[in-house]
Amino acid sequence: MSSPFFAPLAFDDAAAALACAQRIYSAGVTHLRDALQRFVAGEDLARTRACYPFVRLRTSTVARADSRLAYGFVSGPGSFETTLTRPDLFGPYYQAQFELLLKNHGVSLEVGSSHQPIPLHFALGEHDHIEGALSPERRLMLRDLFDLPDLAAMDDGIANGTHEPAPGEPHPLALFTAPRVDYSLQRLRHYTGSSPEHFQNFVLFTNYQFYIDEFVRMGHELMLRAPDPARPDPLDDCIAFVEPGNVVTRRLGCAAEPLDGLGAPPPRLPQMPAYHLLRRNRSGITMINIGVGPANAKTMTDHVAVLRPHAWLMLGHCAGLQSSQALGDYVLAHGYVREDHVLDEELPLWVPIPALAEIQVALERAVAEVTQLQGFELKRVLRTGTVASTDNRNWELLPSHHKGGPERRFSQSRAIALDMESATIAANGFRFRVPYGTLLCVSDKPLHGEIKLPGMANQFYRERVDQHLRIGLRAVELLRSGPLGQLHSRKLRSFAEVAFQ
Repeated sequence: MSSPFFAPLAFDDAAAALACAQRIYSAGVTHLRDALQRFVAGEDLARTRACYPFVRLRTSTVARADSRLAYGFVSGPGSFETTLTRPDLFGPYYQAQFELLLKNHGVSLEVGSSHQPIPLHFALGEHDHIEGALSPERRLMLRDLFDLPDLAAMDDGIANGTHEPAPGEPHPLALFTAPRVDYSLQRLRHYTGSSPEHFQNFVLFTNYQFYIDEFVRMGHELMLRAPDPARPDPLDDCIAFVEPGNVVTRRLGCAAEPLDGLGAPPPRLPQMPAYHLLRRNRSGITMINIGVGPANAKTMTDHVAVLRPHAWLMLGHCAGLQSSQALGDYVLAHGYVREDHVLDEELPLWVPIPALAEIQVALERAVAEVTQLQGFELKRVLRTGTVASTDNRNWELLPSHHKGGPERRFSQSRAIALDMESATIAANGFRFRVPYGTLLCVSDKPLHGEIKLPGMANQFYRERVDQHLRIGLRAVELLRSGPLGQLHSRKLRSFAEVAFQ
């Protein structure tokens, strides 16, 4: 029992192509949900299936694309295809990609039903829970009657550059297939306590709750203050603040309904809670506390990447490795030593992770504006250099004479700071073509006898967290105000690249 099949149709209009994809997806999801309701009610069903929509481009010529853009065209003649999901969430993104393909290639796009099944779990609404309504025997029948998530359809071979189409198979149009996107959307809900709809196009990662506390305080204060036309502010376009559990606080004066809260706080915070400062065009800021360690950093960036953010930045604490550094100094990473190991299989260590000029300029300018320092005084508190990330939290306890140990490697690399997350976040940004940057604050100097002590740490946090966060917010404002086409640097694209941004 399959959902209605939609034969491929040709479109020369991006909006019409998107509307067709929406019809196919909606019909498929409705078909699965209706069948599931009948099954839960006790009805015996035949095998039930619905498939994702696809979009295809066939071209026999090389694109004459705007050379300033790093995306929006395929690498050469051939057939290129990808499956699509959640057009309600990704509609503006899909339409923008369709428009570029039509413009750069001058051929029609084909949209129709693919052969890739929609897993039942990915068709359910956020609050649909079926397990409790079924007996163990009927739960076992689900696998026989519906398609369940298939990990073979969700690998990252396209992003990793290892995907090789079989003979006659189309080349990929996007980094992620629809099942891979849906898988990450489910994981984002689980890890962050937020619906994917709330995530914004600029993402800040941090490894300390202090930054989240300050972000929440700022968000709540902003929501209580209506925009004042007499005193314009860069945050005037912010309309709501969202916390884990999808607790929504609306901006005073920005909605017809009164200031209120929606959703419900979870009984306990999720593993990596996310907070969202919403703007109407999704160009606001999402901030996520990824906690400590490269495994968390990889997990979260693996999933945020499917949302195709315009940039993500790491704001956190680090160990200063140079004697000339002082507690509270800033470190702007322009290179990384990758001793995190979590991405070694996906992105070999011989792959360089370049600094991105647009990000670097925005971060340095933000530090100057917020600290009101220039010239030598700015250089005194802001050091640009290599950041090393390790998976060994207690690396400093290894014997100093340990041959080839981390202390020697960090010295040979000229690293000026060390943490556990920044290289992972930057490397996954490179891997997934998401612009990235790192601005850290020195919170201890273990090589020089300055370790974190409770009193010292508390004073440091009070003095620096607010300023550091304001620098990150200002950097996002600068990035938002510039051309997004330049932000998505060609440094992130290979010579045989997918077309979707």
